[in-house]
Amino acid sequence: MNRGSGESRGGVNLPALRGYNEALLLDLLRGAGPAGLGRAELAARTGLTPQAVSKITARLGADGLIAEAGRAASTGGKPRTLLRLVPDVRHAVGVHLDRDELRAVRVDLAGRVVAESGGPLDFGAGPEAAVEAVVRAVMKVGDPAGLPPLGVGVAAPGPLDHRAGAMGRVTGFPSWKGFPLRGVLEGRLGLPVLLDKDTNAGAAAAAGAWLRAAWPDEDADADTGRDVDTGPDPDAYVGGGSRTCVYLHVGTGLGAGLWLGGGVYRGARSAAGEFGHQVILLDGPPCRCGARGCLEVLCLEAVARGDLPRAARVLGEGAANLVALLDVDRVLLGGRVVAAAPEVFVAGVGAVLAARALDPARPVVALAGAGVAEGAAELALAPLFGRAG
Repeated sequence: MNRGSGESRGGVNLPALRGYNEALLLDLLRGAGPAGLGRAELAARTGLTPQAVSKITARLGADGLIAEAGRAASTGGKPRTLLRLVPDVRHAVGVHLDRDELRAVRVDLAGRVVAESGGPLDFGAGPEAAVEAVVRAVMKVGDPAGLPPLGVGVAAPGPLDHRAGAMGRVTGFPSWKGFPLRGVLEGRLGLPVLLDKDTNAGAAAAAGAWLRAAWPDEDADADTGRDVDTGPDPDAYVGGGSRTCVYLHVGTGLGAGLWLGGGVYRGARSAAGEFGHQVILLDGPPCRCGARGCLEVLCLEAVARGDLPRAARVLGEGAANLVALLDVDRVLLGGRVVAAAPEVFVAGVGAVLAARALDPARPVVALAGAGVAEGAAELALAPLFGRAG
């Protein structure tokens, strides 16, 4: 999420693009944090005229989305008025629909968690039971004032069809194949719903972790009781820093989310990131996907034996294959298995990448710093900021 870096998307001075230009300015103000930006800076970064910026910011202010953030120090002329995003004026909800548990969060416009809920889930009980659980969770984290969220992002196990909003052949759960989860939830909730793979949501959360560092998290911390976590090395995402990363998720399964070219890479059929089903041991143990010797079965078998160092090395071998193919800047780790022993996995994956590196400038290995539910909410917010997600 390349915000706040000085690298700008261009605005166009055409009335037909009013919505796009509004999103463009909101995105820049979001990246600037509470300090805000002046109108002249907004014009310079977008290529919009000062008059266009003044009109757009007046509309955004009238809608309550932005406010004054004070005045910049004078450089000889009249001090500039700074503008900032008002994060708590609207919210989005993110839901992580896992194989055995569900977690939902409500986030403000800065991506900060202000409410959350979670509990066990039996994915094998079928789509209808899961839909009921999602509806209950969304209601539970809803705005006490009754203001509906801008949208709901739902992250689920893949494969799935992101464009059609339908589930695919989830390994071990044949009853889910073809289920139109997005449409069913939109009908039940009366809200826009985005459906994506859990690993893609994880990539969105991980790549945008620096943004939350720009916004103090006191309110969210007070509501949830969680320690503030700004994610891995926020500065790596600004001023010419990281542009590409892979997010590796280790939980009930093993998958990857790819953040390439400034957004989630899903592939032609929404099937990119089936990381866990690369075969790394010919004639190895059978995997639930039907193949043998998959990365997933080898890694999770080691986890089941309590041999986390070996699980980390296996994960590292798969990560090294992915790095060799994609030449990414960062490898970010997440999921409940990693969360249980973060140092073991960061060290183990890092050691394999170091041993197999062909270039001294190998990618950084770090914790993702944000959860899948947060990433699902981030994807739901994306249209407001002119992002495809």
